[in-house]
Amino acid sequence: MSDKITVAGVSVDTRHWIGGRRVASAETFTDVSPIDGNALGEVARGGPAEAEAAVAAAREAFPAWAATPRAERARILHAIADGVEKRIEELAIVETNDNGALLRSHRRGVMPRVAHNFRFFADWLLKLDHEDFETRGHTNRVSWDPAGPSVLITPWNAPLMLATWKIAPALAAGNTVILKPAEWTPLTASLLADIAAAAGLPAGVFNVVQGYGSEIGDALTSHPDVRRISFTGSVPTAQRIAGSAAVNLTPLSLELGGKSPLLVFADADLDLAVDLAVEQYDNAGQVCLAATRFLVEESVVEEFTRRFVEKASALKQGDPRDEATDIGPNIHPRQLEKIDGFVQRALAAGAHAVIGGHRGDGQYYAPTLLTDVAQDSEIVQEEVFGPVLTLQTFTTEDEAVRLANDTRFGLAATVATGDKERAERVTAQLVAGTVWVNCFFVRDLQAPFGGSRQSGVGREGGTWSFDFYCDLKNTVTAPNGWQ
Repeated sequence: MSDKITVAGVSVDTRHWIGGRRVASAETFTDVSPIDGNALGEVARGGPAEAEAAVAAAREAFPAWAATPRAERARILHAIADGVEKRIEELAIVETNDNGALLRSHRRGVMPRVAHNFRFFADWLLKLDHEDFETRGHTNRVSWDPAGPSVLITPWNAPLMLATWKIAPALAAGNTVILKPAEWTPLTASLLADIAAAAGLPAGVFNVVQGYGSEIGDALTSHPDVRRISFTGSVPTAQRIAGSAAVNLTPLSLELGGKSPLLVFADADLDLAVDLAVEQYDNAGQVCLAATRFLVEESVVEEFTRRFVEKASALKQGDPRDEATDIGPNIHPRQLEKIDGFVQRALAAGAHAVIGGHRGDGQYYAPTLLTDVAQDSEIVQEEVFGPVLTLQTFTTEDEAVRLANDTRFGLAATVATGDKERAERVTAQLVAGTVWVNCFFVRDLQAPFGGSRQSGVGREGGTWSFDFYCDLKNTVTAPNGWQ
């Protein structure tokens, strides 16, 4: 097996990155592009041995990195951001081929955001502080101590952006990192390792191990030397990770699935509401935050549906490398089977497909909107993670809130209304980590991010990220205690 593959002219090393060097494995797995089903190449397939080596490298590198002054850590993070910006085109084309998301989005939004993630947390680190405070004359001083080696397990729907949401604050906090990227999309993590090394990040501070789920994941999440675990993905996988982490009481941050609602009130700007609704097909519906359940006030549902169908039908589905494409493929044949299974079971149960309801060619699924769905039905209650939306109606504000909250998830919600007081009443009652009013997918990194109920545990972003990746220490000093 060659150690490198070429993707659209970009060379990518497919070995692990452990302790500042490339490490091969005895076994490999095939990385396949969802665009056309063709193999991109063979990737090193790690297991317990690679996990142990990566944790050992992170453990060895930790004391020196933790002791590195904040200004120097920030400088290196900015240098990583510089490296990302220099290679945006390469990162964009590799990730598009690897996960099927739109090339134009990677070029203009996703990869610039990757660089921003490093810059933001570098800058936040330098202003992170707590003021001293007094207790009966005693001085309390809070410090942010680096926690230690951190295992980060990331998903395939936005591989590099979601990884760096975790990597940047973990490194800024003074932790060392072991990244386990999704096996369906491992390539840009490997490129990031090259960029980080070129930026001067010391050996062992950032490690990348590739492999299938539990084959390597269990060894990482149950390791006694791991001090933090951050995971984005499904509830069943999170439950397994939590079980592994429980052995050592390793703190967890979990950002899990969603079944988020879009509430459209009769007083909303319907054009805006329809734009928000169509936006939920972004990334072929493979967005955890997507508002996949439309809840529309009955008096405007007919007009809303008409406008939605007109706008959604104009979307172009096809090769994500084409500038004109709006919707690309779904990630994997297994995911496509899952999506179609949800839809066909819903149709068999009496749902009506206003648009879509079927597969396209290859790994493409037609954008779908289902009506006549019961609140307790599978299609309303379970995360599909594809371009499949449902529509229900309500007649009162209380009913809208009840339907919105009636799932086991609580990741996000979107509200379209022209009434400010209504917006305040409704958002106060919604169970969600993030609520957008008359907008969608606006995220400032200084805001807390995470989910309620089975959508996750904990919050990250801004100071909340440092709360997680650090051990906070309070030092209390007696008054006039010095000789």
